[in-house]
Amino acid sequence: MRSVIFKAGARAVAPLLVLVSALLVVRGHNEPGGGFVGGLLCASAFALVALAEGVGAARRLLRIEPLRLVGIGLLVALGSAIPAAIAGFAPFTGLWVSLQLWDKASPVKLGTPLVFDLGVYLTVVGIALAMIFTLEESDDDAPAGL
Repeated sequence: MRSVIFKAGARAVAPLLVLVSALLVVRGHNEPGGGFVGGLLCASAFALVALAEGVGAARRLLRIEPLRLVGIGLLVALGSAIPAAIAGFAPFTGLWVSLQLWDKASPVKLGTPLVFDLGVYLTVVGIALAMIFTLEESDDDAPAGL
């Protein structure tokens, strides 16, 4: 399906889906959401572009091979265990740091669960897009009557 309206709609909605997916990841360790749900939402944005404009356009928009995202995501998730191990705790124990960004604002707490969620996010995006792109490319190779 490659209509002009669908292409325009996909290009307008995809950045919003990626933005909401990033919000789900950041808020996920304190509220519902997280790396898995955010990753699926981000992958759906690129899947929408792939359906509207073709897999080539979605790959150009992504700018990285999906399977590389899987490897990077696994390394990031595994890296979230290192700070706890260095501090003498069990690996993957949550550690937080408070950052004072402005004078009168309350401190922002960043922790290793967020790093783990980012790793899960990248892994899910990579796996989902690898599957979706492969399936969509095999559809392009199918005879016209199917």
